[in-house]
Amino acid sequence: PWSRSKMLDGHLLLGWLSFTVIVYLLNLPGPTAAYFGLTGNEPLSILPLNSLPEENVGRAHYKLCDRLKLEKKQRRMCRRDPGVAETLREAITMSALECQYQFRFERWNCTLEGRHRANILKRGFKETAFLYAISSAGLTHAMAKACSAGRMERCTCDEAPDLENRKAWQWGGCGDNLKYANKFVKDFLGKRSNKDLRARVDMHNTNVGMKVIKAGVETTCKCHGVSGSCTVQTCWRQLLPFHEIGKQLKQRYETSVKVGSSTNEATGEGEISTGRSQQQQPQPQQHDQIPRTMDLLHIEDSPSFCRPSKYSPGTAARKCYKDKNCDAICCGRGHNTQSREVTRPCQCQVRWCCYVECKQCTQREEVYTCKG
Repeated sequence: PWSRSKMLDGHLLLGWLSFTVIVYLLNLPGPTAAYFGLTGNEPLSILPLNSLPEENVGRAHYKLCDRLKLEKKQRRMCRRDPGVAETLREAITMSALECQYQFRFERWNCTLEGRHRANILKRGFKETAFLYAISSAGLTHAMAKACSAGRMERCTCDEAPDLENRKAWQWGGCGDNLKYANKFVKDFLGKRSNKDLRARVDMHNTNVGMKVIKAGVETTCKCHGVSGSCTVQTCWRQLLPFHEIGKQLKQRYETSVKVGSSTNEATGEGEISTGRSQQQQPQPQQHDQIPRTMDLLHIEDSPSFCRPSKYSPGTAARKCYKDKNCDAICCGRGHNTQSREVTRPCQCQVRWCCYVECKQCTQREEVYTCKG
């Protein structure tokens, strides 16, 4: 498993946030049950992110698998490889951090704790679609990286037939094993009934997260030869940084397509139809169950998230940026302005040999927060 400093504590030191992710019970009937992580279907308590089991041998990973409160099949998959448990935790953490980063300037800022997120998951909002997509993307990304980093027993570097991975490993390159990651995630999440509109939309958004990962695979090459010549070239595949994945999913959130249910008179089965015109997007054939699209799909319009509700704590006292997003985030209520003195390092210079010398500069800055 990745060390604490590389994954968990590293995120905390970056100052994004320090939190405990609490995943509450999602009370959805039958096939609309959620899958894992930010859309988990059982009470899921992730302990403080820098709190890992001290035992690193034997069956210590069993404890983390049990702590995740997975379904029976998921728990079995978690236990059979010591690297899976930590990869699952990493996937949840990475998805949560990225969600909050992408929505840091929005009215809904990806509030994960308490009842708000659980209530959103009971509905078919754009925000629900994003949670499904970022969760599956995080799990796929984390698993592919875990394989290439040698943290898994059942997978290693990318096994693409057109890349010579043994040479890549010899020269310090190792492809991210997306093939194994996709297979693992599909097995881990399982197949769900597609007869229910909400279940099909959730599955579609889950698949979008995985497809965005796949579409972002890049080939990295390294030259070998005398005096820097490129007589021999070794190449391997790498995933995009997860920040870029989050950015792309956020863009798909912005253009999410609202869908409704219609009945096929020939088969008597329900189908999904989009609200777009025929000029914007071809209508699916009668045998299609979902639009063949990489768009995120949602079923109902989102609330405003302006005032406290069961979906969000509202935007009162939220920090905003004047002339940028205060009007939008504060919902027209206006904002308060506070002036404060801040001391920061400035005029830094590198001193021989090995340290940086800075002055301390004090300046006054204004902080804007939304009125209640």
